[in-house]
Amino acid sequence: MRLLIVGTLDGHITTAGKIALERGAKVAHLDTIDGALDALRSGQGADLVMVDVRLDVGYLCTSLRTERFSVPVVACGIGADTKLAVAAIRAGAKEYIPLPPDAELIAAVLAAVTEETNAVIQKDPAMAAVLRMADQVAPSDASVLITGESGTGKEVLARYLHSKSKRARKQFISLNCAAIPENLLESELFGHEKGAFTGAAGRRIGKFEEAHGGTQLLDEISEMHPRLQAKLLRAVQEREIDRVGGNQPIKVDIRLLATSNRDLEDAVRKGDFREDLFFRLNVIAIEVPPLRDRPKDIQALAEHFLKKYAEANGIADMTISPEALAMLDTHHWRGNVRELENTMHRAVLLAQDKQILPEAIHLTGATLQHGDTEDGSKDEATAARIAQSRAALATGGHKLVGRTVADVERDLIIDTLQHCLGNRTHAANILGISIRTLRNKIKLYSQDGVPVPMPGEAEASSA
Repeated sequence: MRLLIVGTLDGHITTAGKIALERGAKVAHLDTIDGALDALRSGQGADLVMVDVRLDVGYLCTSLRTERFSVPVVACGIGADTKLAVAAIRAGAKEYIPLPPDAELIAAVLAAVTEETNAVIQKDPAMAAVLRMADQVAPSDASVLITGESGTGKEVLARYLHSKSKRARKQFISLNCAAIPENLLESELFGHEKGAFTGAAGRRIGKFEEAHGGTQLLDEISEMHPRLQAKLLRAVQEREIDRVGGNQPIKVDIRLLATSNRDLEDAVRKGDFREDLFFRLNVIAIEVPPLRDRPKDIQALAEHFLKKYAEANGIADMTISPEALAMLDTHHWRGNVRELENTMHRAVLLAQDKQILPEAIHLTGATLQHGDTEDGSKDEATAARIAQSRAALATGGHKLVGRTVADVERDLIIDTLQHCLGNRTHAANILGISIRTLRNKIKLYSQDGVPVPMPGEAEASSA
């Protein structure tokens, strides 16, 4: 865990740093946001940023997004100043910590960041087999190619491999190859020198240099353009890179992991992926099974996400009913663990009386259930679970019966927007829909005269 503290924290820097050090974190401190950004550009790296709330938290969060630094931000300030705390959260901070720092609170935040990045929740034998394989190969420096459908947890497994490796105390650097335009990806990977291209105002250390001594993950590597694959091959073979605009080769010591939700062998046959690069990456291959093929993980993951989002919303002792669990158990989970997480997040927001009942479970596109046989029949246990779910909906879903789907959807969207203080992006993530779809829905509601929370309005109305 690498903690970067930005600002004076009202004189509590020493205390906060000492608490973090006692919890095993590596702590660095800089006075200004620009200084912190320069440190990140130079390859210093951070897993968490704690920033003085009196500084421009919005500028920090915007700069991190613009420069594609994926690091959570926690704001800190004297006491529980509601206005400053809300402003920091709205600006992009994940949490607000009152000062002077409480040792248990600091420890909880550090633990939450560590758990979120390294935890693998599993109860199913299929996933247990994957972890046994990961444990076996983690101590080596061999490249590992992790495959599986979107949302199965490939990056989580990559972080698990790093945590079990001899490089665990060094950096884990992740780069999503599908999220960065092709003309910028080379600079992200290998860095650039000042003046290398328009906008290169200074030297920027790339991900390979930042990961020196640690682990480099290339997420969704199948989306990398063939032109860049050739340069990546040299880096993989020689462990040597060239910054864009540079003329001096740079040696890097990394362990390389890669993920793909596509069949790379098929991509090789089609000429979309270099065969020599594929063999360099595919020293060890681990496939993460889809959630429908690891049914015993469903309840374990559901309870994990229930606890996570209940705590995030200040709800204690929330439970999930057997009928609601049965609904989850019989769903196809086309979106895998990511879909399950979004489902549980919505359920926590819609639950009443601290219990998630079937009417709080909103599922999409469940046409095929795990447990179906090839002729469309189901085994007796699965059929019983489905019957139990349907009975629960018939008896416990009275609050939804008689209402149209459009009405229920509208109320869900409006309630979620209110919870998110009108933030469209956050609401779309919770609802599991695109921001474009959400905006289209909002436009229709506004035309029908339905009051729609605007950014900041929910906050103002509750003040």
